[in-house]
Amino acid sequence: MVICSKEKELKLNRYSSNILRIRYFKKMKIIFQHIKGDKTIWAIFAVLAVFSFMPVYSASTNLVYVVGSGSTLGYLLKHMVLLIMGFSIIYGVHKIPYRYFSGGSVLMLPIVIILLVFTLAQGTTIGGANASRWINIPFVGIGFQTSTLAGLVLMVYVARYLAKNKEKEIIFKESLLQLWLPVAAVLILILPANFSTTAIIFVMILMLTFIGGYPLKYIGFILGSGILVLSFFVLVAKAFPDAMPNRVQTWQNRIENFSDSENKEAYQVEKAKIAIATGGPLGVGPGKSVQKNFLPQSSSDFIFAIIIEEYGFLGGFVIASIYFLLLFRVFVVIRKTTTVFGTLLVLGVGLPIIFQATINMAVATNLFPVTGQTLPLISSGGTSIWMTCFALGMILSVSASKEETEEDILDDNPLDILHETI
Repeated sequence: MVICSKEKELKLNRYSSNILRIRYFKKMKIIFQHIKGDKTIWAIFAVLAVFSFMPVYSASTNLVYVVGSGSTLGYLLKHMVLLIMGFSIIYGVHKIPYRYFSGGSVLMLPIVIILLVFTLAQGTTIGGANASRWINIPFVGIGFQTSTLAGLVLMVYVARYLAKNKEKEIIFKESLLQLWLPVAAVLILILPANFSTTAIIFVMILMLTFIGGYPLKYIGFILGSGILVLSFFVLVAKAFPDAMPNRVQTWQNRIENFSDSENKEAYQVEKAKIAIATGGPLGVGPGKSVQKNFLPQSSSDFIFAIIIEEYGFLGGFVIASIYFLLLFRVFVVIRKTTTVFGTLLVLGVGLPIIFQATINMAVATNLFPVTGQTLPLISSGGTSIWMTCFALGMILSVSASKEETEEDILDDNPLDILHETI
């Protein structure tokens, strides 16, 4: 009798566990039914987001015990909340038909310019250098870097222009007004506070225009003009250092520190190199980094060095491979896209993510001067995470779209889109 009762109990437990499994898989199926687009990109986001918890938690000890700000658990919870909000952004954006991004960029461009002017006007100075990159979001207490949003909007705007003129002969004077004037306005407003972001956006735009069929001779003229404007800005800033806040001296110091291997002032780079050398093939173990206590910006700009110290070259290689996989999936989405705008949109918002990750890793390994660029989806920081998620959402929107025609996308009136949104 006892044996029979035990057998019945085991059968009942198995039956209950099977019921729970069935319910679990049904719930997962319902969730996946609402998630559209390239599943690999979704997986990449999930892997990078989950992996980022440990490096951010570990590196935040620098802010807690050295700087004396906050708690490690507080920084981890903040990072988790930012990533959850990032997931909400991806989910919401990927549900929007990507044709709306075309007209939306026209609506957002003047708003972005106003935000940049406001940011530049109310920015602070650190040691005489312009640090006006952020504005505080009211009631939330989180800083928002407007240049990141501006870069995203600008890439979509350029993709729209190139798609609209794909079958037309481009008249340079007209393109100066329709394309390059908005680009110049945005970049000039970003330049005083953030040269690296300005340079990345400018290079990405030139690359996108080249791919989009913009005449090469005009691209050369724009590149030359950009170099002249930058040179003029540097000369004015050096001649009249008090005339306007700027970071020209900071740029010069970083380039000099990078080119001079014996310069002892390159403190961050030296600590990053020590962290990488300490890591070896397999690392010292999660949370066991020593250099995180000495390396400024260990949870953001130099988090890749901490990752290699704790997880070794193997961990660094895996992270780099994931970004390479994301690049590969970007081209897979492009291959399946049926419109020119969709292709240019995916390139315009996808390539900067890979480019930014490459620069961050190159800085940490002393292959590039210090720039202040974060590692997408891994470094702490709200604006970078949110804008990366917004870009991924647009890519997923393109990959999830059904047959679209170029006319349906480019004939959208921005005011009609605003009316539909309201």
